[in-house]
Amino acid sequence: MIRKGIRKDRFFSKNMNQTNMLPELEAKKLVPVVKLDNVEDAKPLGEALCKGGLPVAEVTFRTDAAEESIRRMRKEFPHMLVGAGTVVTLEQAKRAQDAGASFLVSPGIKRDVVEYALDNNIPIFPGTCTPSEVMMAQGYGLEVVKFFPAKQYGGLATIKALAAPFPGIRFMPTGGVNAENILEFLAYDRIIACGGSWMVKDSLIKAGRFDEIERLTQEAVSLVKQEEQ
Repeated sequence: MIRKGIRKDRFFSKNMNQTNMLPELEAKKLVPVVKLDNVEDAKPLGEALCKGGLPVAEVTFRTDAAEESIRRMRKEFPHMLVGAGTVVTLEQAKRAQDAGASFLVSPGIKRDVVEYALDNNIPIFPGTCTPSEVMMAQGYGLEVVKFFPAKQYGGLATIKALAAPFPGIRFMPTGGVNAENILEFLAYDRIIACGGSWMVKDSLIKAGRFDEIERLTQEAVSLVKQEEQ
């Protein structure tokens, strides 16, 4: 049964807003997952990521600084993909859109959040870790889902098991992905990119070590390029 007010074709066709973003995410291979406590850190962090060769960030709504941080990064670095992560409520989705978020990421599937994103042409990557959740995402016409938390739910072995009955779905694992295992994830063709935070650790941001973040980002970019060889 299709809910009143939701276009029927949304449940049975690809979500083109997500589809159009996928080549760019796939080219980057890595999405830094960021927690910012101070909006003043948004500009130097964005600069460090861009100089490091990775102009993309998922700014999580785990702090009150998230909305304004996204807004500032989008203003200062218009070429940068700046998404909103940990979007768990409709209010947060609206605030992320108002801030100019390029995409939304959620740790799970919440109908009002997903449907708001679809209604407002915002690419969204909801979290999944079970076949039922993948089926729900597929029903919304999504081609890529977040797999979270990746390490705790069995990592690559679980992703491969989930991928088998859903040939049209690809995954973006996050949670426990690091410099030691990212190439193993990226080697699987059903993984479009990975979310990671080792190059944007809270301790580095709080200490103002943006030079170190730039260096670690450069290392991460060089690392993921090995997957192409």
